[in-house]
Amino acid sequence: MADTSDFKNGLCIEYNNDIYTIVQFQHVKPGKGPAFVRTKLKSLTTGKVLDNTFTAGVKVNIARVERRPYQFLYSDDLGYHFMHRENFEQLTLEPSLIENPDLMLEGQHVEVVYHADSETPLACDMPPFVVMEVTYTEPGVRGDTSSTSSLKPATVETGATINVPLFVNTGDKIKVDTRTKSYAERVKE
Repeated sequence: MADTSDFKNGLCIEYNNDIYTIVQFQHVKPGKGPAFVRTKLKSLTTGKVLDNTFTAGVKVNIARVERRPYQFLYSDDLGYHFMHRENFEQLTLEPSLIENPDLMLEGQHVEVVYHADSETPLACDMPPFVVMEVTYTEPGVRGDTSSTSSLKPATVETGATINVPLFVNTGDKIKVDTRTKSYAERVKE
């Protein structure tokens, strides 16, 4: 058991018969009335984000979760297949447990979050950024920056489509943010 003074980003708690991780929190002490904690919680089972307010000092159960290192092998109609990097056991996850699975490269290292009490996988955390090669994009037209967003669609090696700046060409390597599925920067060889 813990209370609201133990809240920190990334802490996993049991709330409303589900397991949530704290994405954001803020202690608020208004001039009138009791103190409270405003939080943004993300469900590890469904991925939904909800805003919740806890009264200061309220007790919550901390969920025991473990992060285990895995390597992505391949995907097929059964799901996404991973191998544990230390004991080589294999695991198959459904796409709903992975955020932006279309950015997953074969051989990529990930962490699978397990509920320690029930030994069930809850989520697959990809690294925040991955480097990918652009396999196809239209050539940028010089001087075509009059529009508010000077971005164009580009297909990367996994088949995902990312909006990139006009100067990115086919064959370039780019860094992609896996959380927002957006272009971060061009990578020099």
